[in-house]
Amino acid sequence: MFYVYIIYSRSKDVYYKGFTYDLKARLLKHNSGESNYTSSTSDWELVYSASFVTKAEALKEEKRLKRLNRTSIEKLIQK
Repeated sequence: MFYVYIIYSRSKDVYYKGFTYDLKARLLKHNSGESNYTSSTSDWELVYSASFVTKAEALKEEKRLKRLNRTSIEKLIQK
């Protein structure tokens, strides 16, 4: 399986969108400072994820998520 996800940092009040093969391991990397963009804080929490059978589908969805504005992201999370 392939996953797209959105994580949120309360301290930075920011959302980050990404793609992975392993959600649990990826979240650990974000919170341990192993990812460049998210390394400045360690309070990332998973707020949304979706699974896909193919990598191509997941990457297409990740690209769509990255184009969303904050209001659209928050509506998606609330569903």
